Amino acid sequence: MPKPFWEPPPGEWIVWIEAVDAVSEYPQFSIVIPAFNECARIPSTLEAVVDCIRTRGWSAEVVVVNDGSTDATASVVKQFATGAPEVRLLENPGNRGKGYSVRNGLLHSFGDVVMFTDADLSAPMEEAERLFDAIAGGADIAIGSRWLDRKRQTIRQPFYRQFFGRCFNALTRLVMGLPFADTQCGFKAFTRAAAQTVFQLQTIDRWGFDPEILFIALKRGFTIVEVPVSWAHDERSRLSYLKDGMRMLQDIAQVRWNALLRRYDRQVERINRPSLAKSK
Repeated sequence: MPKPFWEPPPGEWIVWIEAVDAVSEYPQFSIVIPAFNECARIPSTLEAVVDCIRTRGWSAEVVVVNDGSTDATASVVKQFATGAPEVRLLENPGNRGKGYSVRNGLLHSFGDVVMFTDADLSAPMEEAERLFDAIAGGADIAIGSRWLDRKRQTIRQPFYRQFFGRCFNALTRLVMGLPFADTQCGFKAFTRAAAQTVFQLQTIDRWGFDPEILFIALKRGFTIVEVPVSWAHDERSRLSYLKDGMRMLQDIAQVRWNALLRRYDRQVERINRPSLAKSK
């Protein structure tokens, strides 16, 4: 089995991807999409993302991370990539969770600015420009927010989802000291340096990873800007507020415990990208 171009320290998480040859140039942007059993909607998602990239003239790659799907997600992405060189596929070693998938994708991306978005594109891909502008303006990390400007929500969540979401956000602000209106929005961008640091230190693999990466980023001194983005709720969301909500509460406690043990203070390594191919 081929090895990734970055390997974690012994005992840490492990990812495997297909061997990567030298590339002609590094993209400016990397767009990571975690995917689990998404064969039905991933074609339209990739079509929208690639169309946005080409229309705006971005130098960008699209990295789909298959999280152990049991459907045809991987083959659908591979087929799409035959006509879209911007797209490539990474495979997790089984179903490991959204946090694991995002970390896998961002640490194996080639761009100078790396971001992740959900497969449902609740935030239209065009909104990424708002995150990129914030980073160009000096931010290390730009996070999308559904709550800074509610008028930008074109399809709102049901009341119960809004209620539980805001309660969880209030709890993270209280327990973890996160000063953000929306920690859970699945639309975040990072400079390459910030991503390499934050995601090497991340420990939470499933839904509770968002507050952890923001906590790490603040602890390591990165500048975070919260940006209002357009958002349309997708009823096909797999998040269970009872089951996953309890797990996320445990994750908050784990983050505080990690901080107490100084696990976020360790030195991280530089992740080298594949070599640039020599021009003939």
